[in-house]
Amino acid sequence: MSTFKTTRRVAVSLIAAATATFALQAQAGGHGIDLKGKTVEWIIPFSETGGSAKWANFFAPLLSEALPGEPTVVVKFMPGAGSTKGANFFQETEFEDGTTIFGSSGSTQFPFLLGDPRVKYNYADWNVVLASGTGGVAYLPPELAAKMDGMNAAPLQGEDFIYGNQGATRLDLVPTLAWEMLGLNVESVMGIKGRGDGRLMFERGEANIDYQTSSSYLSGVTPLVEAGTAVPMMTWGALDDDGNIVRDPTFPDIPTFKEICEATDGCETSGEKWDAWKAFFIAGFPAQKMVFLPKGASADAIATYTAAFDAIKARPDFAEISGKRLGKYPQMTGAAAKKALDSGTKVTPEAKGFVVNWLQEKYGVSLN
Repeated sequence: MSTFKTTRRVAVSLIAAATATFALQAQAGGHGIDLKGKTVEWIIPFSETGGSAKWANFFAPLLSEALPGEPTVVVKFMPGAGSTKGANFFQETEFEDGTTIFGSSGSTQFPFLLGDPRVKYNYADWNVVLASGTGGVAYLPPELAAKMDGMNAAPLQGEDFIYGNQGATRLDLVPTLAWEMLGLNVESVMGIKGRGDGRLMFERGEANIDYQTSSSYLSGVTPLVEAGTAVPMMTWGALDDDGNIVRDPTFPDIPTFKEICEATDGCETSGEKWDAWKAFFIAGFPAQKMVFLPKGASADAIATYTAAFDAIKARPDFAEISGKRLGKYPQMTGAAAKKALDSGTKVTPEAKGFVVNWLQEKYGVSLN
């Protein structure tokens, strides 16, 4: 089945979710909340240069228009500790009047999934009002990309690569595990505060391999590709209705990691390592970015924000403007967002166990 069938299926579930939203409003008295004259602070736990920043800055003015009273929506960046600093701050935030929301990413989900001791937050306490799917693209300098034999990455196995890494337990484990499976020698420079900082390292020649989530790739890397200073290597792909990895609908001409792996000697698309990679890809990308109200949020506040995001998606120009800035991915609310949250915050014990052991062996990171 095609990716577009998956998208249509998501659309059907969104209609059901919208129905549930209005039912919730009715149960809450149908009042909603009025934010006239107020400022909504949207906390993003990364720097202002990465994909989460692009995502939040895209939605912020649209959300301002869609919320009752048209409040000012300000994006506040709170980077640190691979996003756990901002997430821990939000965990301590009590609901007051609906003027504080939080934007998480896969790099916030992964430390939670892996039991990182720095995590003091719990997704079960928060109230999801939007879940955004996305993808990711790995890319190389042209002189290294030219060494690949079509989709076969084996000629790169003798090269030394440097990569700007947000942290071993962050979303970056998806690309770093993939590159290891391809037999590439990639040294991570740890501690960057957002993927945009990794792109800047690549531009300055301090790194020679990188990946960006779709929104950041579209705005930050496409100009490099057009200028001839970067060449796409592969995407992580997308999921079809049967859970198979297929080409990303935003980048249909770029092969997936699965295709590159199949063409490269020594890389296997079955077995323990592949299963772990795929499990964390699924946890990290199809529902990568989410908007939350804090614990204790009222039913009226949840219904108000859900209705606002539904109104944004219903705009006649939404498909066009979001496709250019975010890519062609589902934007989920209501029951669909809750289902996405569930899939994004759970992996099998086998996949978790493999990655925990791999992190210990590769980086000396102990999570046991």
